[in-house]
Amino acid sequence: MTPETFLAAKASEAIKAVYGAEVDPATLQVQVTRKEFEGDFTLVVFPLLRITRQSPDATGTALGDWLVANCPEVAAYNSVKGFLNLSLSNIYWREALAAIVGDDAYGQLPATGRRVMVEFSSPNTNKPLHLGHIRNNLLGASVSDLLKAAGDEVVKATLVNDRGVHICKSMYAWQQRFDGATPESTGKKGDHLVGDCYVEFAKMEKEDPSVMDKVHEMLVKWEEGDPAVRKLWETMNGWVFDGFEQTYKALGITFDRTYYEHDTYLLGKELVQRGLQMGVFVKDPDGSVWCDLTADGLDRKLLLRSDGTSVYITQDLGTAERRFSEYKLDSHIYVVGDEQNYHFQVLKLILKKLGFDWADQIFHLSYGMVELPEGKMKSREGTVVDADDLIEKMYQEAKATSEESGKLEGISDEEKERLYRMIGLGALKYFILKVDPKKKMLFNPKESIDFNGNTGPFIQYTHARICSILRKAAEQQLAAALDPGVELSPKEIRLVKILGAYPQKVGEAAAAFSPALIANYCYDLAKEFNQYYHDTPILKEPDREVLQMRLELISTLASVLRRGMKILGIDLPDRM
Repeated sequence: MTPETFLAAKASEAIKAVYGAEVDPATLQVQVTRKEFEGDFTLVVFPLLRITRQSPDATGTALGDWLVANCPEVAAYNSVKGFLNLSLSNIYWREALAAIVGDDAYGQLPATGRRVMVEFSSPNTNKPLHLGHIRNNLLGASVSDLLKAAGDEVVKATLVNDRGVHICKSMYAWQQRFDGATPESTGKKGDHLVGDCYVEFAKMEKEDPSVMDKVHEMLVKWEEGDPAVRKLWETMNGWVFDGFEQTYKALGITFDRTYYEHDTYLLGKELVQRGLQMGVFVKDPDGSVWCDLTADGLDRKLLLRSDGTSVYITQDLGTAERRFSEYKLDSHIYVVGDEQNYHFQVLKLILKKLGFDWADQIFHLSYGMVELPEGKMKSREGTVVDADDLIEKMYQEAKATSEESGKLEGISDEEKERLYRMIGLGALKYFILKVDPKKKMLFNPKESIDFNGNTGPFIQYTHARICSILRKAAEQQLAAALDPGVELSPKEIRLVKILGAYPQKVGEAAAAFSPALIANYCYDLAKEFNQYYHDTPILKEPDREVLQMRLELISTLASVLRRGMKILGIDLPDRM
C-alpha cells in the first residue's frame, strides 16, 4: 500500500466519523505535498465541501484533528486554503521500511493476465551489429524485463531479415570480389566479413549501376529455389549467425522466439492474395500489387513487385498474423527506430483493412537514433561504430579508469577482468538506457564510464560501497535488525520514501515503455545514499539498535538497487 492509498483510506474513515458520510477512498485526491509547504502528503479538500457544508479551512481542520487524534501514523497537519497537508509519523515510516524488508518480491507487480510480445534487434544478415543495434537490443531487452516486473507475460522475439535485395548485394559482391574468402581464411568474424561484402557492393554500384540488375536476377533465382543461389545464401547467413551469437552473448541478450524472413515472407504473399480477393488491394497492369491509402491521407503502398517478389512490409503482414494466432497476444510491441514511423503506420492500417481487430493492439516503440560527435553512421559507407569494437572499447575504458582510481588493490587478476567487463557493459547500458527512448542521443564512451554523476559505474560503486559496509559489520558480528522503538532520522525517512516509491516507478516506466525512468530512479536512490553515508555514521554509531536499523536500511537499499538495475540488464559488483 502506498502512502497515498493509506492516507486516502484513513481520510475516508475520518469523513465518516466527523460527517457521517461514506466516501470511497479511491475518489479522494491525495498527492505529494508541494515543497513550499510543510508536510509529506496533501489531501485536496475542495471536492468534500458538498458533504461537509463548511469552509475549506474548517473542513481541513476538522479532518486533521480527527486524524492526529485517531491515527498514530499521522504526526501533524496544517490546513491551507482547501489543502490538508499531512505529516506522517516515525511509526508509519518504520512500518513502511519493515514491509519492504519483509517482501522478497518487492517491486514485482501482480500478474495482469496479459501476454505481450516484444520484437527487437531484428537485424539484416548483410552486416554486423553496430551502435544503433545496441540501443535497439538494450531497449528491447529492458522493456521486456520491465513489462515482466509490471506483471505481464512477455515473449521476447526477433525477426532476422535474412532474404531480399540487401542480402543479395553482399552475396553478389562476395562472388565477384572476394575470391572464396571465409571467416577461417581471413580470421574475421563471419558477420564482419559479410559486412565488408556489403560495403564493397556500394563501391561496385558507383562504378557500374547496372550491377543492380544482376542482384535482382539473383533475388528472383532465390525465390525460385535455385540450388546454387540457395547454397551460397545458407553459407553466408551461417557466417553471420555465428557472429551475431557472439555479440548477443557479450551483451547478455536472449530471445524466446526467433523468426526468419525466409519463413515468413510467403505468409505475407498469402495475405496479399486474400486482400486482392477482398478488393482491399489492386493489381497494376505490370503485375505489381498495391494498397491505395490515399483516402487515409497516406500514399499507395507497394506489396508485390511486378516480378512477383515481395517487399519488406509483405512479410511484416504475414508475421503479425502468425504471431497473434500462435500466441493469442494481447499486445505486440515493435522496437524499431523512428525512421520507420511511417512503415508502422501503414502496417497497422493495412492490417485493419484486412479485417484484423487486433491491429489496434500493435504498438511501435519508436526510438531516436544514436549519433556520434562526428555525426550519423552509414552502413554502406562503412562509417558505423561496430558493436564488437564498442564493447571492447568500453572494457578498455573501464580498465583504464579503474586502474587510475587505484581502488582494486588486493583483488585477483581474474576478478579484475570480470569487473572491467561488468563496469564497461554497465556504463554502456546505463548511458543508453537513461535517455528517454523517444529522444535522439549522442554517445560518448569516456563520459559514460565516469565514476561520478549519472552513470552506471557510479551506481555500481555505490552498491559496492554498501556491500563493503555490510562485510565489515559481519566481521564485527553486527547483524541488521529493525527494533520497533528506533526513531528514523529525517535523512532515513527520505531514503524510505524513495524506496517506497519503487513499485510505483515500475508501473509508470512500464506504462511509458521507458527504462529511463528506472535508470534515473536508481541514480536518485544511489545519490541519496551517498549523501546519507557522508553525513551519518553507520558502523561507528554507539547505539546498537540504531546501528542495526541502519544496516537493515542500507541492505534494503542495495537490494532495491539490484532489482532496478537488473531491469536494465546491469550487474552490480560486491566490490570495486
